[in-house]
Amino acid sequence: MRLLAAVDGPAVGVAADFSNDNFWIWLLKAVGIVVFLLTSVLIAIWFERKVVARMQVRPGPNVHGPFGLLQSLADAMKLLFKEDVTVKAADKLVYIVAPMIAVFCSLLTFAVIPFGPSVSMFGIVTPLQLTDFPVAVLYILACASVGVYGIVLGGWSSGSTYPLLGSVRSTAQVISYELAMGLSLVSVFILAGSMSTSQIVSSQTQVWWFLPLAPAFVLYIISMVGETNRLPFDLPEAEGELVSGYMTEYSSMKFAWFFLAEYINMLNVSAVATTLFLGGWRAPFVPADSFLQQGWWPVLWFLAKLWALMFVFVWIRGSVLRFRYDQFMKLGWKVLIPAALVWVVCVAVVQGVRQFSGLELRTLLFVLAGVVLLGLLVSFAIPERKKPAEPEKPSGPQPFDPYAGGYPVPPLPGQVLPPSPRRQRAAAQAASTDVPQVTQEVHGG
Repeated sequence: MRLLAAVDGPAVGVAADFSNDNFWIWLLKAVGIVVFLLTSVLIAIWFERKVVARMQVRPGPNVHGPFGLLQSLADAMKLLFKEDVTVKAADKLVYIVAPMIAVFCSLLTFAVIPFGPSVSMFGIVTPLQLTDFPVAVLYILACASVGVYGIVLGGWSSGSTYPLLGSVRSTAQVISYELAMGLSLVSVFILAGSMSTSQIVSSQTQVWWFLPLAPAFVLYIISMVGETNRLPFDLPEAEGELVSGYMTEYSSMKFAWFFLAEYINMLNVSAVATTLFLGGWRAPFVPADSFLQQGWWPVLWFLAKLWALMFVFVWIRGSVLRFRYDQFMKLGWKVLIPAALVWVVCVAVVQGVRQFSGLELRTLLFVLAGVVLLGLLVSFAIPERKKPAEPEKPSGPQPFDPYAGGYPVPPLPGQVLPPSPRRQRAAAQAASTDVPQVTQEVHGG
């Protein structure tokens, strides 16, 4: 097997052929994707509870249904029939539409994800994919970017402080990690020669891209956790600081829509990583002409990779603490984005030299991958810059002006308010009108 042989020219294979599809096939695929996502969310909730419980030496869900499998369904029914409360101060239309935007955008991504090769459905040969086009990956990134409007509008329309703070945090988070995620995918486009998901899967016949593009794969894994607001990057919610972030004023099914969108987005980013880095529906260590790479078998390999990445989400949640906000922003802007830019430049130079000069630079690409990964690890070990020592403050309470900023501010510990003029006038008036009284001692028997 010749490593990187697939990148000597245009992308291997052609895009999926949808010429035989008709309306009923499109409808069947669309309904199948929606049912798959909704069912997978219920399984993912149960899966997360079970795995985290085993990590914490607990049984987890084990009462409702076999192995507790019906616990997620019971929770969904509880949210469905729970009292729906609408905040009076909320912008009613935007307040209701915001969770719908989040869910709708999360359902769009799987339209371009290939589950497998062409199969026969009711006598019609069709790919196991709803659709595909030359810029399918850009479509995925666009759906992820638009989905954050549901979070932002949900926090803004609630008419409350904590949801607004949570929505603003989510905006900063998407800007920070969407750039790193997009840059990590550019190297895949360079080697595959296409942004079509079906062609990217076809280009991984001989080698999966996570091997020659290991730095990009690591950057994507970190970015996808931040993109989905999962621990240790769940700062938009931050229950300990913002109650529940942008979802604070939501209840019943509107809250469930936000919850549903979060888990669907986990499935989305896992499916993108599977398609672009892990060979898509192709089985490992199996020849391309094997029966295990044909028919409905590839769906099994795709789902196995998808749930392996879902396990990574749960594993990280059960073992990593939440970042501080400054650490979070530093990681995104000062580590991930610079590392992704350096790696894109390295891949572009190596690929350009290989195509125009005919030199074999496989070893150089792997060396550069090692250097970028090493630099990424070293950046985590660099200690934070210490703040300059502040001058010592005089001991004792220090008076301050509570109206210096234009509005009253309560005193902090160690600060005292200046004497109140009104109180001084009241004390002086009381002293001037006070008549001393003579106390007579009583001696008695």
